[in-house]
Amino acid sequence: MINRWSGRIRSAWTARTLAAQRGSGDGRMPVGRRPVGEDLGLIGLTLVGVPVGTAVAGAPITHGGTWPLAAWLGLFLLLRRRWPVVALLASLAAIIAFRVAELTGAGWVWPATVIFFLVAADDNPRRHGLRWAVGAGLFQLTFAVDWQWTVEGQDPQRAIGEIGGEALGLALTVAVAVAYRNWLRWRAEVAAGLARAEQERRLEAGRRAAEERLQIARELHDVVAHTLTVVGVQLRVVDEALDDSTDEARAALRTAQEVRARAVADLRSLIDVLRGPGERAVDGGGAPAPQADLDGLAELAARTRASGLAVVLDVTGDPGTLTAPVALACYRVIQEALTNTVKHAGARRVTVRLEIDPRSVRLDIVDDGTGVGRFVGEGSGPAAAPGHGIAGMRERVAALGGTLTAGAVEGGGYAVRAAIPVAGFRP
Repeated sequence: MINRWSGRIRSAWTARTLAAQRGSGDGRMPVGRRPVGEDLGLIGLTLVGVPVGTAVAGAPITHGGTWPLAAWLGLFLLLRRRWPVVALLASLAAIIAFRVAELTGAGWVWPATVIFFLVAADDNPRRHGLRWAVGAGLFQLTFAVDWQWTVEGQDPQRAIGEIGGEALGLALTVAVAVAYRNWLRWRAEVAAGLARAEQERRLEAGRRAAEERLQIARELHDVVAHTLTVVGVQLRVVDEALDDSTDEARAALRTAQEVRARAVADLRSLIDVLRGPGERAVDGGGAPAPQADLDGLAELAARTRASGLAVVLDVTGDPGTLTAPVALACYRVIQEALTNTVKHAGARRVTVRLEIDPRSVRLDIVDDGTGVGRFVGEGSGPAAAPGHGIAGMRERVAALGGTLTAGAVEGGGYAVRAAIPVAGFRP
């Protein structure tokens, strides 16, 4: 309960701080941006404080001196929002005028305590409020000592003693104002830090979302494109063999069903990425849907052979030593290359070589088909419409610090080659 309420209070304070910072324009929180009620409160404080202070000092409260002085000081406070220094100087001039005219006999500085505090706490760098407060206060004190000593003929020790008390009061007022101003600055810095942190969080969330969308797009392209290609080839086989060989048609249908089942499992695994931790889809046995890796290369080659393309698979090294991201990238590159070979190459044979060593993994997928317009997004003919095949493979490999090239080979055929630094990958 306590934690919940403290969290609510902290959130409310943060929101108010951010709003105040936006309202200040320059990131500061100067004095004077408060409701009119605050102005009335400060004027009331002055109207009450001046007579009370006069009584405490032992001076008489007069209708012709004490109350008019309090009224003038309160009236000058109305200027403090736009012209705080003018309000301070006008207040000190009013005090001097009333003291010189002997309309009041108490205080040279303390009647203007409110405006001294407001000017000293002003955080606007263009007004130099603290300097004006200190400078005007020292001038007022010096004038008071000189007046009481030379004009009123007061004993110097007594004059200095009385003015010394006011000097201490002024020093305390300025110190409190500076502390308040520093607190305002700290609060503004905290608000700015919260705003920056929130902006950075949003940018990071956007970047991660973009990466996840790109990853999902790659997976969908690889799974769906490969599945539809193989199923399409098998359906053509069924259509051609249905009248002549029912056994061959049944075999093609079985292959299509197997490919479809594999695609469903891959899509289920992909959809799991979009779910929350407590919403993960599971297979009938309670285990998460499998993720494509190099253990499925033999099955991938078998499915591709069922389309009539001779596939030679040559693996050197231990695929089990590869990290999951590298293994998945290799599988998807091989899958995409075989899919495009079946769809576009008109090839009869393709060789897949996978070489794994402690430092890197190298891929070579070479077929004996044609090399023009092989991948969507390449070439110059109708097949060169913008697509995602070769771009997706390059993005996968580049994300792991590797390189990928694709193009026609001398003497005929087409080759896709990739190299991924195994030790250089950092999740």
